[in-house]
Amino acid sequence: MASFLVIGAGIGGLATAHALLGLGHAVRVYEAATELREIGAGVVLGANAMRALAALGLHDAVQPTGAVLTSVRLFSERGRVLNQADTRAFTERLGYDNLAVHRADLQRALLQALPPGTVHLGHRLAHFQQTSTQVTAHFENGAHATADALIAADGIRSPVRRQLLPASQPRYAGYTCWRAVVDASTLGLPADGTSETWGRAGRFGLVPVAQGQLYWFACINSPKANNPVYKAYTVADLRRHFASFHAPIPAVLALTREADLLWGDILDLAPLRRFDYGRVLLLGDAAHATTPNLGQGAGMAVEDAYVLQRCLAASGPNLPAAFAVFDQQRRPRTRRIIQQSRLLGAVAQFTPPWLVPLRDATMATVPDWITRQQIAWLYQEL
Repeated sequence: MASFLVIGAGIGGLATAHALLGLGHAVRVYEAATELREIGAGVVLGANAMRALAALGLHDAVQPTGAVLTSVRLFSERGRVLNQADTRAFTERLGYDNLAVHRADLQRALLQALPPGTVHLGHRLAHFQQTSTQVTAHFENGAHATADALIAADGIRSPVRRQLLPASQPRYAGYTCWRAVVDASTLGLPADGTSETWGRAGRFGLVPVAQGQLYWFACINSPKANNPVYKAYTVADLRRHFASFHAPIPAVLALTREADLLWGDILDLAPLRRFDYGRVLLLGDAAHATTPNLGQGAGMAVEDAYVLQRCLAASGPNLPAAFAVFDQQRRPRTRRIIQQSRLLGAVAQFTPPWLVPLRDATMATVPDWITRQQIAWLYQEL
């Protein structure tokens, strides 16, 4: 059996650790943070991701932490339904649900299922060295670790990718986003479907998660990244900005505490030419960070972990060969998701007041078969 270093203890890194341990490999996960705090907002795991979790033996650990989703709706600013889809036909065929879960709950479930001592906190990668037989990771705290291979699951700003591909930097999508999870049990909202509202002022999404909690996100166009105006926005500013949006959006914002609010620009990566570099492999957001418009960011990381397990099982001791097969299998799918998600975000954020009615009318006439085809592709490929 081989030994692996996994850089990053997010969803992709923890899922990958399970995938490698499931094959009997030795795994050490190194995380820059000194503690895995319960931060973050909601995550949607499509049926494809739940199927991958099942293959990794993690489905039963994750399923109870979330809420099952069976529908997706798109609304106009005044609350008119522009488009909707019932996803049950697809999920029932696969045998797995779409699940919405708080990111912290998902991370905790993945972490608790690992053997004690697998994850090492407070280890920020400084650089790595690779030979024909091994990889050594050097950390800013002076420690170092050597193994047969290194998996970079260290996010969109991956230090591993930066060493391999200095020119590959996160790219700004043109809009910025606020997120929070609130207790919405008093609002009596449907607990089985997600929705987005597209308006002149931006976009607002609602995703129910477990136990009456609701994950919401709000996106506004900004001509520049890290805009100090939006960086300073408060909940009160958002309530004013989205005051014209239909119910229950104003009520959801009224439930939001300042301490719950998370803000950040929407970023992704231009598709890479390769993920494999000898005994080093890029995975998850380090390889194919996408805008969140298709709800597949976390799902792609989980899929990566399962596909890597499958490639390693087939390759025997030849780790670079397994990584090369992983690259061939994952790049086409992740490239398409990056491209389609970025395009959908551009359409959703296209808000010239005189063209919003035309955009809404266009979305209202999208044939059902196109929606079904897109959902089928997202859920069914592994």
